[in-house]
Amino acid sequence: MESTADGSPERFARDSVRSSPPATGTTGSSSFRGAAARTLSLDRNWLFGGPLPTDSARRGLDGVGLDRVTLPHTVTDLSWRQWDPGDWEHRWGYRREFDLPSGHAGLRWFLDFGAALTGATVLLNGHTVGEHLGGYLPFGSEVTERLRERGNTLTVLLDARFHLNVPPNRPEPSVPNTSVDFWQPGGLYRGVSLHGVPEVFVADVFARPVDVLDSGRRVDVRCTLDAARVPGHRAWLRVVLRDGSRVLAESAEPVRIDEPGRVTTDLVLENPGNVELWSPDDPRRYDVVTTLFTAGYAVHEHRVRIGFRDARFTAEGFFLNGERLRLFGLNRHQFFPFAGAAMSARVQRRDAEILRAELNCTMVRCSHYPQSEAFLDACDELGLMVFEEAAGWGRYIGDEQWRDYVVRDVGEMVVRDRNRPSVVLWGSRLNENLDDVELWTRTHELAHSLDGTRPTTGAMIGGSHDTPNFVQDVFSFNDYGGRDGVPLLAPPRTDRPYLVSEAVGTLSGPAKFYRRTDPVAVQQAQAIAHAQAHEQAASDSRYCGLLAWCGYDYPSGTGNHFRGVKTPGVLDLFREPKPGAAIYRSQVDPRVRPVIEPAFYWDFGPSAPPNGPGTAMICSNCDRLELAVGGEPFATVFPDGKRFGNLPYPPSFVELTVDPSGPPELRVDGYLGDHRVLSRSFAGDPSGDVLAVRADDGELVADGVDTTRVVFRALDRYGAARPYVGGEVTISVDGPGTLVGENPFAFGDAGAVGAVWVRSQYNAPGSIRVTVRHPKLGVGTATLATRAAPPAPKQRVRGG
Repeated sequence: MESTADGSPERFARDSVRSSPPATGTTGSSSFRGAAARTLSLDRNWLFGGPLPTDSARRGLDGVGLDRVTLPHTVTDLSWRQWDPGDWEHRWGYRREFDLPSGHAGLRWFLDFGAALTGATVLLNGHTVGEHLGGYLPFGSEVTERLRERGNTLTVLLDARFHLNVPPNRPEPSVPNTSVDFWQPGGLYRGVSLHGVPEVFVADVFARPVDVLDSGRRVDVRCTLDAARVPGHRAWLRVVLRDGSRVLAESAEPVRIDEPGRVTTDLVLENPGNVELWSPDDPRRYDVVTTLFTAGYAVHEHRVRIGFRDARFTAEGFFLNGERLRLFGLNRHQFFPFAGAAMSARVQRRDAEILRAELNCTMVRCSHYPQSEAFLDACDELGLMVFEEAAGWGRYIGDEQWRDYVVRDVGEMVVRDRNRPSVVLWGSRLNENLDDVELWTRTHELAHSLDGTRPTTGAMIGGSHDTPNFVQDVFSFNDYGGRDGVPLLAPPRTDRPYLVSEAVGTLSGPAKFYRRTDPVAVQQAQAIAHAQAHEQAASDSRYCGLLAWCGYDYPSGTGNHFRGVKTPGVLDLFREPKPGAAIYRSQVDPRVRPVIEPAFYWDFGPSAPPNGPGTAMICSNCDRLELAVGGEPFATVFPDGKRFGNLPYPPSFVELTVDPSGPPELRVDGYLGDHRVLSRSFAGDPSGDVLAVRADDGELVADGVDTTRVVFRALDRYGAARPYVGGEVTISVDGPGTLVGENPFAFGDAGAVGAVWVRSQYNAPGSIRVTVRHPKLGVGTATLATRAAPPAPKQRVRGG
């Protein structure tokens, strides 16, 4: 665990991996298994308290009232809106006691933290074992000499104040607490674990597929060993490329270890055969298994998962595996209502599933910091390409320490995620930052020294479109140009590949908001603006693609927020689609699934237009739509190829001004050729409306950490969204589950939709029933089960 910000390229060239194993749960990046590996999760049974007095570093947590908590954890209770930084911007304390597991003789032990917001001082058995500043990357330290067999006490003094001189924060914000666009509630918001490895172990493997489009493709593998002592026997490394149980290629080399420290060995996996290429439609991955042998025994094993793919950004567009692909996607913030960033792996994965499977994105930008490894695991598995950037926001460059933190973060981000096939672009220049050729040359060169397979970039803004001082490989532009609510993209630069890294937002909206409670015309305008932006990007092959702002609403105190929430997302805070998501939901081959998605509500209540939505946008991938109102044929509608002909599936528009008496039903039938492939109905009469409740998952693991979302919303009798329903809902959880949410919940304020999350309880398998009640819509329920966590596999220990 580092106490300095030495992030020079020289340091990373010399010592390009952390000395600790990667964070727990990194199934897509690395795992430590084999004869001499142990992992002890430390996520449960923490005591937490604060705010701490200023002399807490000396007194620890003595005299502070403590509550028992489970990680991931945020230091204060949060609503879904109106967060107050004053609630978390203090010093806090965590304490946990633990014993070493059996069979630990001869192992080295490392503490590993997934992340903490924002500063952490770590003490083990009263001794400081590390300090760290920075909120979005793992940190850790070796603690072998400080551990006891029994009765260990681990203490974390957490500094969640904003003024730390570390990106994306600014040491002296001109407006306190609001100089960064997104709130950053403090806490140990990712997991903590203790890892045991042999005295000589495989610390890092970078497996780099080379020439993947040629018959002579190979994998260049760089293995880094960490030796606490010189082994008494000859050491060997064996690297195997596997497709399940099938061996595709292998290589072995002796390793000479003459002194304690780091040793790097390069191996080549040649002639793997006809591997399948990783792509959004077929995200095939393979295992690279590295085993360290001494005295003829396998003493340590390290696995990474890779994909064979060729991703190229060019001035003529983006090419994946030799074929042009227009990048189509959104930006993502990792913050959730009620919990901040402190959500479990399952919940993090769900965000990637929504983006890829429901919104048909081919790329996501991790704005504006490295995000959860669980989220990136899902991107690898689902074929969702990633633009990953180091933590930063806005036009600010600090002092030398601040610069060193930037360089450090870029290096650690690259090392953590360079085996991932999903990551195709490194954001080595911070978002919307000032020109600084010296600093951005350092980060650019560092990223290339650690990973020569991916280009670098940095998102620019406003008048920086034509800057001559851009040293990264791909020019990314946050483009908010527009007129009268219509986005107007700047032309691509000709000197570099060009990517639109943000567009639309709320700046192009007629009311600067896209809230679910806004008028229908405002909400539909969001879908139109996103369609217009993607249409422009698709009209010129020099655009590599467009990643619009943004996927999800997020808590913020800057600019055009409403009650502490910014609403540019095509999905709301609860991860439910707004009408603005309709254009994304329709961009899928109808042979995969036909789609009919109105960008409006069919509603005749007091908050709705009295005669229907008027000019209405229907997003669909069908050849034509047949509309009926009140059971009578109303219109035949075709995709608007004239205005949106560069989209794979253009939206349709129809004048839906109707006689509201009844009120009438709407039916939309979708046809491919002469075949009706989908029919959707929408009720005008609200008397059949219901409160629908559903859980994302039917089963959780009873580990006290696993969590799932439970959504509740007003629907008509056909399952279509019913807006503008007021009142509150009350929520009860029966069984071995813990509510993560607000009860009662302001249903009407959220636009007749909301969600809570339910977390399992440790070692308490059983059935959980979530009941939601609304005074007019009645009662809805969702049931899920929790199952016992599987026991950890027993492992033998061999000496090194």
